[in-house]
Amino acid sequence: MRILYIAMKYDYGKPEQGYTFEHYNFYDTLLKMDGGRHQVIYFPFDEIMIKVGRDKMNEYLLEIVKKEKPDFCFFCLFTDEIKKETIKKISQSGKTITFNWFCDDDWRFDNFSKFWAPCFNWISTTASTALPEYQKIGYQNVIKTQWACNHFLYKPNYGSRTSIDISFVGQAHGRRRKIIEKIEKAGINIECFGSGWPKGRISQEEMIKIFSQSKISLNLTESSSGFHWKPLLKIFLNRRSDNSLHFRNPNYWLANIKSLLAKRLEIKGRNFEIPGCGGFLLTRPADNLKDYYLFNKEIGIFNDFDELIEKIKYYLAHNKERKAIAQAGYQRTIGEHTYEQRFREIFETVGALD
Repeated sequence: MRILYIAMKYDYGKPEQGYTFEHYNFYDTLLKMDGGRHQVIYFPFDEIMIKVGRDKMNEYLLEIVKKEKPDFCFFCLFTDEIKKETIKKISQSGKTITFNWFCDDDWRFDNFSKFWAPCFNWISTTASTALPEYQKIGYQNVIKTQWACNHFLYKPNYGSRTSIDISFVGQAHGRRRKIIEKIEKAGINIECFGSGWPKGRISQEEMIKIFSQSKISLNLTESSSGFHWKPLLKIFLNRRSDNSLHFRNPNYWLANIKSLLAKRLEIKGRNFEIPGCGGFLLTRPADNLKDYYLFNKEIGIFNDFDELIEKIKYYLAHNKERKAIAQAGYQRTIGEHTYEQRFREIFETVGALD
């Protein structure tokens, strides 16, 4: 199958920050899945837009579609870099199937997804709460899927064991700082990696090692929210992948406020990546996570802060049980929760496979 992959290449459009999550997980999987038999053409819209601008980039995309004649156009939108009329023209051509993976429907449906989904032949959502919302707007071609683990990259890498008892990898935003401070005050040694923490950002390779070598890997499901000046600006301003700012249409303002106020416990890629590296995951139960793992048998679960401290101390003291849960989580991930499996299901649903 010829796949045109249309997504951002660099993290928030900044080459100095390295590749995006989608590059490491979506693009890499598409290249390698099914024994590498699919031909994947990369269209990194952020990189191209920086060089030629939004209008020319959209024109170039149409030219690439006409020239390459892909069977399947795999989109992962960021904001409005790809124009609606561009997507519709490709979707209505009848020569290729257009599909978009919507990443944040638990909080971006009202101010983004519902306006863009009708442009595509098919879309997917990871949020169970979004399914009835798509029904309300009359959009039918919705595939409920989920984040997963790219098993081509994320693998157990135990190597020389580190002294990390508990680790957290992620940005220091929202309530995360306060949670980490409380953990430290409870006398627990936790090491944090990512933007905003003293240790800073780490490479993909380093992250995989940390997942494998930590006794416990903590996942905090809370996303950034609340009334701070940056989120407030997002109500009125849109930042594209080339880091240019544009005023949003006032019709979006109310939906943006609703998104800002949303309290969300969402499933993240971490829920699958940590077990996929053979690590022990300790997380809050998010959305429909129970449909993917057995709680306290394949992953560790806590419901509030007191239980978090209790579980950390318990699993640090019970090595055999902790390792058994991590191994069970690894087997479940490799058996059922890889992106290769997710994408194959999507291709079969839309009738794109040979």
